[in-house]
Amino acid sequence: MSRVVALLAAALLLAGAAGCGGSGAEPGAPQGATLVLDFVPNAVHAGIYAAEEEGFYRDAGIDLSIRQPGESSDAPKLLAADRVEFAILDIHDLGIARERGLDLVGTMPLVQRPLAAVIARAGDGVSRPRDLQGHTVGVTGLPSDEAVVDSEVSADGGDPNAVKRVTIGFNAVSALAAGKVDAATGFWNAEGVALRRQDVPIRIFKVDEYGAPPYPELVLVASRRMIERNPELVRSLVEATSRGYALTVRDPRRALDVLLTAVPNLERADQQAQLDALLPDLHPVPFDPDTLRAWARWDLEHGLLERPLDVRAAFELGLAP
Repeated sequence: MSRVVALLAAALLLAGAAGCGGSGAEPGAPQGATLVLDFVPNAVHAGIYAAEEEGFYRDAGIDLSIRQPGESSDAPKLLAADRVEFAILDIHDLGIARERGLDLVGTMPLVQRPLAAVIARAGDGVSRPRDLQGHTVGVTGLPSDEAVVDSEVSADGGDPNAVKRVTIGFNAVSALAAGKVDAATGFWNAEGVALRRQDVPIRIFKVDEYGAPPYPELVLVASRRMIERNPELVRSLVEATSRGYALTVRDPRRALDVLLTAVPNLERADQQAQLDALLPDLHPVPFDPDTLRAWARWDLEHGLLERPLDVRAAFELGLAP
């Protein structure tokens, strides 16, 4: 279910992705750093924009540039090439990047549970995941979608091979609303919220309720080289971002106002509904090693990873407060 896309446009790189550590800056001046989001800004990023607006990054000595991914941006490669300092990645993409030889490290979880789900039209005979046998499920075409469907159906005692799958891209909302599929993979905080706002009757089966561990879906990531070269910058950014998410949980209205001011093309009602759904899982807490190991086993079991992942190498377990 990854939403991370492939290579920031040249203008983006020239405009904001210059080097690590603020080389050449005056003593005491803020260090410049670039953070690439995983997707277009939305409620899940409210803590980042809140931290920026409230001056938490500035207080930490960081001049942060927040960038949206371009149509052809590959955040893992940008991190590995020192073209940007930080990125938000789907946890599965972090694991895959490491298997491809990119020494990237998760420094902080943004969301404390998976966002992936199978969303089924209510009234179509699907009241639980095993009922998907014999029904049509729309998938994006990403391997993580197959893992979600397999996990949910098998955990509920069904046969995943009996599910009819059709690739619909990222069109779950329109496909379900039009009745083109009986169910589709999606994010419960995005597609699930959008469908309910359209009064489409649905049932949402969250993957961590059917087979998957409660892994953190989105992770703040830096390269190992960056962490070793400038640990204070990494630590400071994690602390400031944690403050932003703590503020979001404490005062969601303020955080939403900040997000909408920074990204005025967002629709308030949509983002309010998404933030309301996310709030219980936005608390800034450290990575849990046992949960990460369970996630790595789940990814391996479902073919998202080809070999066991060294969790202690892939995550900084002591950074997030």
